[in-house]
Amino acid sequence: MSVMSRRELIGSGVVAVGLGATGRLSPSLRTSPTSFRPLDEVRIGFVGVGGQGTVHVENLVRIPGARVTAVCDIDESHAARAADIITKAEQPRPALYTRGPTDFIRLCETEQLDLVFTATPWEWHVPVCVAAMRNGKHAATEVPAAYTLEDCWLLVEEAEKQQKHCVMMENCNYDRPELLALNLVRRGLLGEILHAEGGYLHDLRSIKFSSEGEGLWRRAHATKRNGNLYPTHGLGPVANCLNINRGDAFGYMVSMSGPSRGLQDWAREHFAEGTPQRAETYVLGDVNTSLIKTAQGKTITVVHDTNLPRPYSRIHMVQGTRGIFQGYPDRVYLEGRSPAHKWQEAAELYPEFEHPLWKFDAAQQATIGHGGMDFLEDWRLIKCLREGTPTDMNVYDAAALSAVGPLSEWSVANGSKPIDFPDFTRGAWKTAEPWPIVTS
Repeated sequence: MSVMSRRELIGSGVVAVGLGATGRLSPSLRTSPTSFRPLDEVRIGFVGVGGQGTVHVENLVRIPGARVTAVCDIDESHAARAADIITKAEQPRPALYTRGPTDFIRLCETEQLDLVFTATPWEWHVPVCVAAMRNGKHAATEVPAAYTLEDCWLLVEEAEKQQKHCVMMENCNYDRPELLALNLVRRGLLGEILHAEGGYLHDLRSIKFSSEGEGLWRRAHATKRNGNLYPTHGLGPVANCLNINRGDAFGYMVSMSGPSRGLQDWAREHFAEGTPQRAETYVLGDVNTSLIKTAQGKTITVVHDTNLPRPYSRIHMVQGTRGIFQGYPDRVYLEGRSPAHKWQEAAELYPEFEHPLWKFDAAQQATIGHGGMDFLEDWRLIKCLREGTPTDMNVYDAAALSAVGPLSEWSVANGSKPIDFPDFTRGAWKTAEPWPIVTS
């Protein structure tokens, strides 16, 4: 893929490094958007319709009030495939933007849209979101929203300046066990939450070395970066349980990575001597462990491992003074309710404590992509935009969760020294209300 350098993007005016990179914003920009004019119909421009982007398009055409009117992709066949999905759903054929990697700029400048949604490779998330907001559109992006602190601040600054939503679409926030755990927390069954653990432990070796899809770009990050490159899947749900940015905040973190072996071994076992893959070198430690201390003294462990053979896990553990929820497998211990000193299957609690979103028939029947959680995150975004209410997650969540990536890289490179989190909310977390138990 032909990719513009960040310097070229800055020169084009799509991305500009503002005062937010250092956290010095004028008082006029310190108020985040809380409500908007309700939209009868949400007109969407979609940028990047590969695997996950196509999943979102297939969900969106099934959601009342959502209409994808423009599609952008560097691969014309991907754009045409998305257009076919839209027309088969009996919606007008979208305008297609396929003139190269920055044609999203033309889309944002030309189309009458309410929302621009991106599911591009990581390096394009911030440029697309900034172009959308500067052209009067809300923005939504796949994870992580950004992977430098500079870009985390840039998203916050632009959302505040333009008074537009900028939402990171963390689908794991909406998975059934995670929402069950959140409901148990909100109902007080786990007591005061003191510690949580999350992670992304997923054998991606074959995907990283694929000649298509994520294989075209994701492996390259392992040649330059050493830390937790993909923190939000495991961290997002437990951050909600700890009311991060809504009564508590990430304070500081330490991070360490182990040796780098997995990708080297895979290349040696699957590619012949002399091939380009055998010549690559990697700096990403196969297992990264980061420990976060919150402003209120709670602790969170976040683990990343995508280079070694293992079954999939996001860990997902929430420990309180009255009980514990532990994922993979999903089980609970509730003092006074569970058999003494014995795990109870989490499924036993669904009849009484199922989160309201998972009582929604459309979520239970969803089969596309990752199932119901992908559908629910798209449904909730459209619902909030149509009602003019705050989105479930906001730009401060996008920045705080994504910031784990660059902060972990710094800590690893500096002997696992602690490093403070920026306060992207500038103190507003102290009075913000926790994410409520919302309904479909």
